[in-house]
Amino acid sequence: MATPERAVSLEEQIDQWRSYLRRRQAIHAVDVAELEDHLREQVAGLTEAGLATDEAFLVAVKRMGDLDSLSREFAREHSDRLWKQLVMSPEPEAPQTAARTDSVVAFGLAAAAAVAVKLPAAFGLDFDGDAPFYARNASLFVLPLLTAYFAWKRKLDRGTVLWLALAFVAAAVAANMYPLAENAHTLVLTVMHLPIALWLVVGIAYAGDRWGTSEGRMDFIRFSGELFIYYVLIALGGGVLTAFMAMIFQGIGIDPESFLQEWLVPCGAAGGVLVAAWLVEAKQSVIENMAPVLTRLFTPLFAALLLTFLGAMLVTGRGIDIEREMLIAFDLLLVVVLGLLLYSVSARDPRARPGTFDVMQIVLLLSALVADAVLLSAILARIGEFGFSPNRVAALGMNVILLVNLAWSAVLYIRFVRGNAPFAALERWQTNYLPVYAVWAAIVVLVFPPLFGYI
Repeated sequence: MATPERAVSLEEQIDQWRSYLRRRQAIHAVDVAELEDHLREQVAGLTEAGLATDEAFLVAVKRMGDLDSLSREFAREHSDRLWKQLVMSPEPEAPQTAARTDSVVAFGLAAAAAVAVKLPAAFGLDFDGDAPFYARNASLFVLPLLTAYFAWKRKLDRGTVLWLALAFVAAAVAANMYPLAENAHTLVLTVMHLPIALWLVVGIAYAGDRWGTSEGRMDFIRFSGELFIYYVLIALGGGVLTAFMAMIFQGIGIDPESFLQEWLVPCGAAGGVLVAAWLVEAKQSVIENMAPVLTRLFTPLFAALLLTFLGAMLVTGRGIDIEREMLIAFDLLLVVVLGLLLYSVSARDPRARPGTFDVMQIVLLLSALVADAVLLSAILARIGEFGFSPNRVAALGMNVILLVNLAWSAVLYIRFVRGNAPFAALERWQTNYLPVYAVWAAIVVLVFPPLFGYI
């Protein structure tokens, strides 16, 4: 028999579900009562089978076949809980035609991305001789098609689709209108920051009409982490495939290097993004997602790494070398720390009491905050000694943005652990801060080239 606490939790969820049905469909009270009886029977059977009450409730809702579309809307509206427990999984009994259509669209767009990568070759451009062009436009070969995929899945209205398309047109113009040489610093900055700015456009399409809510943006953060993991797995598999292809064809006297470099690798890299996105969408029936699991594993490791690094700096008295490659490495490290925070936030039950892992998160945040402050002081010293440059200003802006994010996140997390603030405040801060990164990336792409004379 369920404990009183769990029974209350179940009653609250059923009450929420009942209110939702009446509000959205104006279902007669008698009909709702009948459906509720059926729901309770499903929950009872699932709990007897070993599921927790919360999980049993969510599975039972998804099995309400007569309310398939309405249940999915309910799942979307309450995705903060669903993602952490069961995610918005497609119905096992759903028609296979819907899943088949989804896969056809996804793989068709993946093929389109592969074609887009090779399309410039029809105009005499190639990867070796026109590397700057391909570097500028790499994200434009893929992200518009990924946005189109989600615009189709979320059934976005025509006006929203038009605005999204205009954003990509503006990005294409911004990426190609400046006369940047192959070795120009501002070209490298454009290549690095344009995908960041455009990722916000993808997020608007992914979340649809829920982008204006903290929950919708948090869902997009979760999706981004899962997409990265799946893409890395696809890339690793593609690397094995490429190695075997090179080996077996060389065994019969054929050198496939040209085909691999000019066709398989670039086309596979572009199409793999669409395939990874489709996999993330398709596998959402899995109860546990990989990103939160990896977060639990790597949070203490990265905290130990940063503490060891800061200790070594203190003992040796050595400063940070802030050459471009080192700046990129440190910024990537801080972004990884921020990613660990985001996915731990996305996976955590906000109603749960603070625990040891929360303390570990605070240690990670504080150590990253100190490392960022040390890096900022080194950048400012370098600017004072040698003056402004595109790389130094870009690094300065990004590290200030990271410093603000990490600092206030640490404050909110400490308040939560001490019982002075709800965990939802940290979630809102992280999701509301997302556009800041996109705005800064857009500034780097649009303003930096003419500001620094296209160097």
